[in-house]
Amino acid sequence: MPSDDPSQPRYQRVLLKLSGESFGSAGKGGISLTETQSVAQQIKRVVSATGVQLTIVVGGGNILRGSQFAFKGGPIPERTAHYMGMLATMMNGMALREVLEKEGCPARLMTALRADQVAEPYYVLRCIRHLEKGRVVILAGGTGNPFVTTDTAAATRAREVEAQIMLKATKVDGVYSADPEKNPHAVLYERLTYDKAIKDGLGVIDVSALDSAAKADPPLPIIVFNFKREGNIERAIRGQRVGTLISHQA
Repeated sequence: MPSDDPSQPRYQRVLLKLSGESFGSAGKGGISLTETQSVAQQIKRVVSATGVQLTIVVGGGNILRGSQFAFKGGPIPERTAHYMGMLATMMNGMALREVLEKEGCPARLMTALRADQVAEPYYVLRCIRHLEKGRVVILAGGTGNPFVTTDTAAATRAREVEAQIMLKATKVDGVYSADPEKNPHAVLYERLTYDKAIKDGLGVIDVSALDSAAKADPPLPIIVFNFKREGNIERAIRGQRVGTLISHQA
């Protein structure tokens, strides 16, 4: 259960979903060492300050999105395009692990795709053991299956490791009623139910991920927040108001 002790993190076991954009410079592809170091330093600070058991699911969109190649009738089958995207997540995971280790934050990289030379195979009990030993666990390769988004993979892994909350790090302040870049009257939600987020098709997080979170026992709350705002990761873990909370209660 979440802690009521103000000196402790509200959530002791957390899954953080980082998009591929977290690792790249704005408007550019590839991995930016500066951005990766910034993310790693935030993670180190929050783990040091709270002792939270942190699992991180990484995306790969800064390198390659499977949808870029998954054209019907094209030369690359959709399943292959999805595997290509999974390999991109592994590259981000390798970079983050190395930078975290250099920062003095013990980290392990696990993957649903076999790549024994660079990462451990994902086994949930081994992952939990790493967490209990104070290591940050980075998960790459999605679920190892095509046609599954990284959001859905994150919700699945959060349920498997029995995380108390899933944090989705984005470059916007939370979930809006409409695209704030196109609609100046868009409203930022502080709280949403799973049903409303699904029904309104707000698009910040995949419907399948929301459905999985809603069906968890107990339901898995999700916070969508702007990780670019310094300290937001720690605020979310401590249960302070940040971004948009999606749960079974409005």
